[in-house]
Amino acid sequence: MKNERIKTLSLDIETYSSVDLAKAGVYKYAESPDAEVLLFGYSVNGNPVIVIDLACGEVIPEEIIAALSDDSVVKWAFNASFERIFLSVWLRRNYPQYFSSYSFPDDTVGNYLDPSAWRCSMVWSAYMGLPLSLDGVGTVLGLAEQKMKEGKALIRYFCKPCAATKVNGGRIRNLPQHDMVKWNTFKEYNQRDVEVEMSIQHKLSRFPVPEFVWEEYAIDQEINDRGILLDMKVVENAIRFDAFSKAALMATMKDKTELDNPNSVQQMKEWLSNKGILADSLDKKAIIELIKTVPSDVADVLKLRQQLAKSSVKKYQAMQTAVCADGRARGMFQFYGANRSGRWAGRIIQLQNLPQNHMPDLAEARSLVKAGDYDIMNMLYDDVPDTLSQLIRTAFIPKPGYKFVVSDFSAIEARVLSFLAHETWRSKVFADNGDIYCASASAMFHVPVEKHGQNAHLRQKGKIAELALGYGGSTGALTAMGALDMGLSEDELQPLVDAWRTSNPNIVQFWWDIDNAVKTAIKQRTSVTINCLRIYYQSGMLFIKLPSGRTLSYVKPRIGENRFGGESVNYEGIGTTKKWERIESYGPKFVENIVQAISRDILMNSMRTLRHCFICGHVHDELIIECSQDVSLDVICKQMARNPKWMPDILLRADGYETNFYKKD
Repeated sequence: MKNERIKTLSLDIETYSSVDLAKAGVYKYAESPDAEVLLFGYSVNGNPVIVIDLACGEVIPEEIIAALSDDSVVKWAFNASFERIFLSVWLRRNYPQYFSSYSFPDDTVGNYLDPSAWRCSMVWSAYMGLPLSLDGVGTVLGLAEQKMKEGKALIRYFCKPCAATKVNGGRIRNLPQHDMVKWNTFKEYNQRDVEVEMSIQHKLSRFPVPEFVWEEYAIDQEINDRGILLDMKVVENAIRFDAFSKAALMATMKDKTELDNPNSVQQMKEWLSNKGILADSLDKKAIIELIKTVPSDVADVLKLRQQLAKSSVKKYQAMQTAVCADGRARGMFQFYGANRSGRWAGRIIQLQNLPQNHMPDLAEARSLVKAGDYDIMNMLYDDVPDTLSQLIRTAFIPKPGYKFVVSDFSAIEARVLSFLAHETWRSKVFADNGDIYCASASAMFHVPVEKHGQNAHLRQKGKIAELALGYGGSTGALTAMGALDMGLSEDELQPLVDAWRTSNPNIVQFWWDIDNAVKTAIKQRTSVTINCLRIYYQSGMLFIKLPSGRTLSYVKPRIGENRFGGESVNYEGIGTTKKWERIESYGPKFVENIVQAISRDILMNSMRTLRHCFICGHVHDELIIECSQDVSLDVICKQMARNPKWMPDILLRADGYETNFYKKD
C-alpha cells in the first residue's frame, strides 16, 4: 500500500458513547463529550483490512486521516451515515486541520463531512431488495465472509456504559484491559465487518446503483445533516403538562372506580364486569364502541381511560432525547427505508406518523404550553392529553428570522396511477384542477357531486373508494380504511367496489397487464414493456425499470400457486413478520409498488429542484422548507410541481402555506 494513491476506502468503526444510540440517533450520540473511536478497520483500494486499536494507543496513519475529508476519495461503509457523522465530530475534535465541510452561509450542515464522497452498501442492498442488516445481507447472498455472531454481546460490553457492581469494582464502563480475550475477538469482529462490506460490493458489482441515486443519497444526507429546529420550551412544558394531567386523571379514575390501578386492563375488566358489562378488549376501538352503549357514569370512566392512554408524550420525549447541542433534531429520515418502493422511512421522532391537528385555536393553545401555564390550559381544554397530541407538530420551528414554507403534492398517487393507466377522464379532472373525490363519486353514481353543493354527501364515498380501491382492494380494504366507521353499511361495500372498478376500466386493465407482464418476464426470462415501464428478468432477479431510470428489484422470483388455486408470483423479501421469507404478489400489488415508487421519484425530483433552499424535512409527499421571509410561497409551489424530464406529460400540482411553526394546514 506504500505510495499507492488512495481511490477508495472501506471503513467500519467501533465506538463508545454514554448516549443511547437507538433512542437518540448518531448525531446526538457522536456529540457526547465521552464519545470516542475504539477500533478503526479499513481497507485501501480493496487491499487486506487493517484494524487500528485506538483504545490501546494505536494511531491512524496520517494519509488515512487526510482521506476522510478528501472528496476525491470514495468512502464505503455499511450504513455509511454512522461512520460519516461520527468521524465528522471525531475529526473536528482531534484533527481539526483535516476537517472540511460542505456548508455555505446560513446553513446548518457545517459540522459534517460532505456526503457526496460517501457510498453506503446498505443503500445498495436496499436498492436490490435485500435486507437492511449486514448479517441479513451476508446470509441471503451466501457470502464466504459472514458477520460474526458474537458482535452484539461485544458491543454491549465495550461500547455502552455498564452497571456498577461489587464484582466489577464499581466501574461504569468496560475497557480492553478488563477482558483482553473479548477485546481481541472484538478486533476480529471489526475486521470481519469491513470484509463482509467489501464482499457485498463485489457480489453486487453486476448490478451497480446508478450514479443519480448516489446523488439522491447525498441530498438525503444533507437534509438529515441540516436537521430541524425544536422549540424546547414547548417540548419541556408539554412533558411537564402531561405528567400533571396523567396524575389528575389517575386520581379522578381512582375516585370514581375505587381501583388500585384503573389503568390495569384486568382490574378495569373486573370493574366493568361488576357493573354487568362484559368487555373482551379495552383497546382504542373497543372503548369507542363501549362508550356508545354503557351508562353515562361508566362512559365517563372510559373517556378518562381514553385520555390516560394518549401516548403523545412519547413524541416529546423522543424530541428531548434526540435534540442536538444547537437545538436541532437530526437523522430523522432513512434513505431507502422502504426497499420495495425506495421511499423514506421515519426514524427517532418519526415525522411520518405525527398526529394531525384540527384545533381552530392551535396558536393560542401552543402559546399556553410555551408559557408553561398549566392551570389556564387545564381550565380552557377538557382533554389536555389530546390538546398536547395536536400540538406535537408545532414543536418544530424555523430558526429566528426565518419561516417555514410547507408544500405538498395534490393527490400524487392518483395522478401517477391515472397517467400510467391512461384513465383519461381522471386526467381531465386534474387538468381542470378538479376534486378527484367528487369526480370519482360522480363517475360511480352518475350524478354531479360538489364538495359543498349538490350530492355533497357522496364525496365521502368517492374519497374512501379512491383511497382503498386503487390497488385491487375490495370490501376488506374499504373496511380497513374505516368505511363502516364513516357510516357506510356492509351492504354498500361490494356495490361501491363494483362502481369504482366500472368507472375506472383502464386502471383495472392496467393491474392485469402488469400481472401478465411480470409472469411472462419470469417464465420466459425475457423483457416486457408496458407504457413507460420495462419489466425484465436477469440473473435470478425480477426488475421493473421506472421512467426515472431507477429499478425496483425482486429477489428470486418464481411462479407459484395462490390460495385460490390460481397462478401467482412470489419472491424473497422482508415480509409482514419482519423476517426474510417468500412473499406472494400479483398485478395490483406490483402496481402499488410502481405508483408509490414513481411518486417517490417525483418528490425526489422536487428536492433536486429546490435543493438551493433549506429543505429540513419531508413527510410523505410534502416538503418542509426553512427560508427567509421574502421567499415566495407561490414560486416554491410552482417549482415543486415542475414536471420531471423523464415524465413531461404528467399533470402535477403542489399547494402550500407559510407558518411560524409546523402544523397540518
